[in-house]
Amino acid sequence: MLIDSGTFVEQDASLTSADPLEFTDTISYNERLFKNQQKSALNEAIVTGTGTINKLPIAIAAMDFSFMGGSMGSAVGEKLVRVIAAAVEGNMPLVVCCASGGARMQEGIYSLMQMAKVSAAIGRLRTKGLVYIALLTDPTFGGVSASFAMLGDVIIAEPKALIGFAGARVIQQTISQQLPGDFQQAEFLLKNGQIDMVVNRKDLKITITKLLRILRSL
Repeated sequence: MLIDSGTFVEQDASLTSADPLEFTDTISYNERLFKNQQKSALNEAIVTGTGTINKLPIAIAAMDFSFMGGSMGSAVGEKLVRVIAAAVEGNMPLVVCCASGGARMQEGIYSLMQMAKVSAAIGRLRTKGLVYIALLTDPTFGGVSASFAMLGDVIIAEPKALIGFAGARVIQQTISQQLPGDFQQAEFLLKNGQIDMVVNRKDLKITITKLLRILRSL
């Protein structure tokens, strides 16, 4: 929908997570990965690559919530770092479409480490003067919202998208206060200065194109 037809070139499609902790709950982590791969036809919770948007070259990453809730493990982090490196090498802007429940618990500290790893890679992108646009879809939570999702030069959210760190019920129980009805919705975040724009999906391509054209001229 964002990328011009026929221009997307995927990278690192075969990269998948290992099982460093040999984690098992009701089933093993390896079995859970396999089931999600079969269900989603994806190898991981993110697809990365390069393409053009209205003829402007970009590096892009898109998370998929249908794969283990879009959770960020070591493979997701590594794929993000590699596509950021491709943006730097190709002198291209970066667009990341976020959809995640947070860090992948089955990988423990390895998943949490990706927050710093990806954030550092975005820092390298920024030192090159390249634009990073973060697109937050429903939902964007946990370690993803606490790291690269909120580091965009421009942060866009889709209407009514739920965005936060912990869930509203957990927060309400912790602070023992009633929360606003629209708490953690995109419009609430916009009103409180936490994101820059709320844009309907059908308008995203032209909006991002305009932003890229403006920002690259600065």
